[in-house]
Amino acid sequence: MPIPFQIAHKPISKPEIGVNNYQGFTPGKSEVLKKGANPHNARPLESDIRIDHDVEIPVRDSCRLYVDIYRPADAKEDEKLPAVVSWPCYGKKYSALHMLPICVWNCCVPNSKLSGLEKFEGLDPVVWCPRGYAIVSVDSRGTGNSDGSIPLMGSQDAEDCYDVIEAIAAMPWSNGKVGMAGNSALAIIQWAVAALRPPHLTAIAPWEGSGDIYREQFCRGGIFTMSNFDLITHFIIKTNSPGGGIEDLAEMYRRSPTANAYWSDKRADMTKIEIPVFISGSDFSSIHTMGSVRGWLEVPHDKKWIRWSSYQEWYELYCVDSSDKELHKYFDRYLKGLDNDWEKTPKVRWSALQFGDREAIDDIEFTDFPIPDTQYREFHLSNSGLKEQAISFAEVMEYNSEDKSFAEFTYIFPQKSRLIGLPKAVLYMSCPSHDDMNVFVILRKRDKTGKLLMHLCFPFSAVPTGIKSIDEIPEKDCQSLNLHMGSVGVLRASHRKFDPERSIHPQFPFHPHDVEEKIPAGEIVKLEIGIWSMGVDFDKGESISVQISGSFPSIAEYTAFSKPRPEHEMNKGTHKIHCGPGTPSRVILPFLKI
Repeated sequence: MPIPFQIAHKPISKPEIGVNNYQGFTPGKSEVLKKGANPHNARPLESDIRIDHDVEIPVRDSCRLYVDIYRPADAKEDEKLPAVVSWPCYGKKYSALHMLPICVWNCCVPNSKLSGLEKFEGLDPVVWCPRGYAIVSVDSRGTGNSDGSIPLMGSQDAEDCYDVIEAIAAMPWSNGKVGMAGNSALAIIQWAVAALRPPHLTAIAPWEGSGDIYREQFCRGGIFTMSNFDLITHFIIKTNSPGGGIEDLAEMYRRSPTANAYWSDKRADMTKIEIPVFISGSDFSSIHTMGSVRGWLEVPHDKKWIRWSSYQEWYELYCVDSSDKELHKYFDRYLKGLDNDWEKTPKVRWSALQFGDREAIDDIEFTDFPIPDTQYREFHLSNSGLKEQAISFAEVMEYNSEDKSFAEFTYIFPQKSRLIGLPKAVLYMSCPSHDDMNVFVILRKRDKTGKLLMHLCFPFSAVPTGIKSIDEIPEKDCQSLNLHMGSVGVLRASHRKFDPERSIHPQFPFHPHDVEEKIPAGEIVKLEIGIWSMGVDFDKGESISVQISGSFPSIAEYTAFSKPRPEHEMNKGTHKIHCGPGTPSRVILPFLKI
């Protein structure tokens, strides 16, 4: 049951015909688009496709949700089809063709790869209907013409999705097997609904899906941010529901900055998932990385696969043919029951990013993750860099927490090294002028000359013509969608308590965030900060730099609509890092034997 908790909502605007591909409310409308048709002047249809628009599905509280169903029009009357459900709160006709133009370089996805029938971040019916699949695109509760107010990635969404899955499985054209696929919002819901075990949900493919909205997106490390979600509610998510709105996350955080029942409802219990799972993730998602890692670690059976990518997720979904073929093979195995050797697919494949103008090394096979026999090597922070030996005398480094300054500690690799896994920082810190600290740690790579490097999240063959090097990318086009600076860890010092028994790994502490423990000004506290997963190669003479600061180390690329955070949440004054005997500040890095 959804939590018995009063939830604040804020109003959002109504959909308009012609905006975000909204086409009005047409229950009962059914049409066949013919092979060769090109309704959005992009990718033409490869076969005839039947579309049933605004099919009504009542859920358990009698709320009416509306779905579009895309099916192969040439299916025989007695042919039963598997279905794949696409579920977020974007409009069900809001497509990648309509979203990606607001992104840098269209995320390198050409229109020829999109039909405009695909739900943004979901599978394209033009590709999947000829393969014998039905694609179901849902307007979740409160979205578009569906009843109610819009919930965000918790048990209400999961229960609604459960009911839609069961209704789809009972339709006369269905073979009774339903899968889910898609990225980001379309992946997040998969964890939550699979944990409820709908009888006819047969396989899921959460690609880039966070599993804990408090810890991984809106309140990461205990520090609230709306990220780009205000942009999404401002421009994309719409409702026609009378009195409808969307959960007001900022107001809910104001009411409870600690993890109460509301926030806990948004952490999927992955230990309850019984069906096959095909996970994809990357180092450079600012939201989804650790949801993918936790999914691998906590799903309690062996019918699970994880593949780590070196490409931005939307490019991967729509443009990487090998990824599409794998997903097709996976669903053919579990939704059609074909004996196609899918189970021989390596369980764990990872990428080692090279940074700079070098392509990543992909599909490195391992037996598990974190990788067996990983060497977790400690590097102590000191004024002269990162030292493998503990320093014998006290040192203090500091930075201004109110600007972009940072403290930096560097280690030069004496030989070629590969770091794949979960890094961690253990810091002893104090603030002379405030009772709290927002602390951010990033791992940056430098070349042999000391130049800071970034990873390009697309292949150079896909970027705009003329760009042959990261240095040639115009400043206006340097954004987090296309460039990765390094893996990041975040913690608010008053949320420093952690629970080893709930931690997914000793390198990644679980912070309950259930109490705030303010710090007397100047008192030294120990902070254990899990840094999100990394996979990076270093040549001899290259270096890793640990940068510690008071602001999130990212490339700003979107307009924020939310108000500035209140003063009591902000950093103030100097942050001090204490090193040496009694305060052994250090970073622990995952080395592999190569």
